[in-house]
Amino acid sequence: MNRDAKFWDDRFAGAEYTYGETPNAFLASQKAQFHPGQTALIPADGEGRNGVWLAEQGLIATSLDHSEVGTTKAAALAEKRDVALDTVLTDVFDWDWPESYFDHIVLIYFHLPAEGRRELHRLAAKALRPGGRITLEAFTPKNLIYRAENPKVGGPPEEHLLMTAEMLAVDFEGLRPILLKERDTVLREGKFHDGKAAVVNAIFERDA
Repeated sequence: MNRDAKFWDDRFAGAEYTYGETPNAFLASQKAQFHPGQTALIPADGEGRNGVWLAEQGLIATSLDHSEVGTTKAAALAEKRDVALDTVLTDVFDWDWPESYFDHIVLIYFHLPAEGRRELHRLAAKALRPGGRITLEAFTPKNLIYRAENPKVGGPPEEHLLMTAEMLAVDFEGLRPILLKERDTVLREGKFHDGKAAVVNAIFERDA
């Protein structure tokens, strides 16, 4: 992820929702693990499509992003869907992360250089309450092949920003892997995620 807020303000500008208004397909496929009344944190939630969907499942959802345009549109989408979503305008490394608090932390395409990625994942693991889960989808290095063939598929163009299952196993050492798999998929998430892609999916659980 480009941490320049202006970049994301520009990308999210306009009435259209850049990555659509529906949730990430992998996240939606895990619907059975989300239950009303649970707490969820969605860092880098952008225009709110994933946070709003979690709120629609009855979760108490907190959406973080450093784009003012994104958080404004996230709040508008929540109002449109008639759900409560706590939208917070912040850089995730400036936010006061609680410990042992969230039932779920959802990380969808949150790409950072290695040091930032490891720090983010450390903070997320500490913020889980016992029995809590991290649900993640990210692009893998293989995606560079698909991106070269079809730039519309999106994802970072630099390999050092991409993730592998092996990296995630190290980052979340101490949590129990429920799912950890690299795979090909087809994305239909607005004009910047459109086409065949290579991703890694992960679900990690903190022991109860």
